[in-house]
Amino acid sequence: MSTEESGHVYRLHSTLELPLEELHEHFEDASLPPAITDVEITRRNNTLILKAVSDDETVSKYTPSAQLKASVTENRVYEEDPDERRNSFRWDEEEEEIESELVEFAAFKGDRETVLQNSLLQYEMFRVLCGIAEECEKGTLTAISERDGDLEATRIVDGEVRPADVEVVEGPRDRGSSQNGVDWRDNKFIS
Repeated sequence: MSTEESGHVYRLHSTLELPLEELHEHFEDASLPPAITDVEITRRNNTLILKAVSDDETVSKYTPSAQLKASVTENRVYEEDPDERRNSFRWDEEEEEIESELVEFAAFKGDRETVLQNSLLQYEMFRVLCGIAEECEKGTLTAISERDGDLEATRIVDGEVRPADVEVVEGPRDRGSSQNGVDWRDNKFIS
């Protein structure tokens, strides 16, 4: 896998949703990272699995490559916003039925382990997810990843790439054990 990018995804949170039909259309002409030759899309009941197909033929077919996981939901889509219609002043007393249809959506919702699974080609499938996020009219993707030794922050909101920074803050483990908690070495109640 000489063409594989060196990278890792540390944190990821996604609330992305897009119509299933648009997702399939996205992959008709999507540019994939060099180490991925294809993305296999499999549906099991209401779960959609997008699995990376490696360009490295030395990888065993039993080695699980990275995959994206989405739930499939049906949402009613209206031709015009029903709230707007209800709030507008109407002359006629008879309410017209608003045209609508049921549309299946792929929802990539959750944290890293829920949405992005397995480590082989993980960073490359994260780049694929970023491409999907740029097609979504609804939802947010935030992540901290590392590429070639540098940390990167990613934030895509409603299909638009937004500025993002990695912020390092003091965590609970950084404060020292004697401030909050029991010092087990010098505890008079333990003999």
